Parts: sequence; C-alpha cells; structure tokens
Amino acid sequence: MIGMLTGNVLVVGTGEVIIDINGVGYLAQCGRRTLSNLSVGKVATLHVETHVRETAITLYGFADEEERAWFVKLQSVQKVGPKAALAILDVLSPSEILSAASLEDKTAFSRATGVGPSLASRIVVELSGKAPPVGRGFTAGLPPHTGESSSVIPEMSAQKDAISALVNLGIEQSNALRAVASALKVSPDLETGALVKAALKELGN
Repeated sequence: MIGMLTGNVLVVGTGEVIIDINGVGYLAQCGRRTLSNLSVGKVATLHVETHVRETAITLYGFADEEERAWFVKLQSVQKVGPKAALAILDVLSPSEILSAASLEDKTAFSRATGVGPSLASRIVVELSGKAPPVGRGFTAGLPPHTGESSSVIPEMSAQKDAISALVNLGIEQSNALRAVASALKVSPDLETGALVKAALKELGN
C-alpha cells in the first residue's frame, strides 16, 4: 500500500494530480482544496489513502494526515463513498467537520456537492458524539506540501486535548465534544487551557 508520495508535480488536472517520483508518474485523486495549493514543477508531499478494487487501484491524496484520516472516517458512514467524502473535505476543514457533527449541523454537510439533506442527516447521526479519527502518527512535525507550517494539526491537537481533559473530569464524551465545538464557534483560536475553560462555561450554561 502507498501511504505517502513526495515528488515533483507534473500535472494538476480536474480532481487529480500526477507526481513524478524517480521517473514514475503517480496519479492521485484530490479535492479542490489540496489541488489549489499544488504547482507544476514544485516538490509536493501528499498523504495517501489507497483503495484497491478488482479493476483498479486508486490513490487519494491529501495535504495532511488529518484530512486523510477524516476521509476514511467519513466513509464509515453508510452511503458515503470516496466522491462524497472528498466533496465534504472541499467545504469543511477537519475541525469544522468535528464541530458540525458535534453540533448536529446538517446544513454544513449539505454544502458539499452530492450530499443531500438525508445523507447529511445520516452523517450527523453517525458522527455526533464520536471521537475524531486517529491518524497514522508518522506526520508529527512534518511540513505540508506547500513548505509552510500547517494550521490544521495544532488546531486539532488542541481540540483533542481539551476533549480528553473534559472526559478525565468525568464529563461524558458526547457532551465534551459538543461543549468544545460550541466554544470554538465563539473563539476558534483558543489554546488547550483556554478551550477547556470555555467548554466548561458552555456546559454550565
């Protein structure tokens, strides 16, 4: 299985990219958000989820491990396939997906192409109160394909740490998820300590 690709970008197409690695061109399906940050001739790193079927092997590429993990998590919901999962990641960041699920915000998921009201409701029902996905763990400190520091990984880390802290205080995980999501709606840039305090305030309201 292929878990990561690093090489020169040869082609950026509609919904796909070709990465040259030692003379071999790897074709990966990507969402618009990932593709918008790729430039032909530049070195890129993609976190890859490999799907093996009887007739094809398909690579799905992502800017970071959090997006790849959510791509897999979303497909655990019945009737959500790779196309719908990519569409959701085009309109919602990993932290926004967690918040939307925790707050049971069906409208947020409905913004994705191909995700109707019934499927959005199913996603909310199956993801609400669930912990965020755990990535492969080998990406800590690794810069994304643009060469810039990623804002997604620290943000998700603060959320996870805050949720864990609330659970350790005896708060049910579903309530902790909703409280943290509500706190982030008001102040999206809170660090862990401030986020825990804000979430406790939400629980007290």
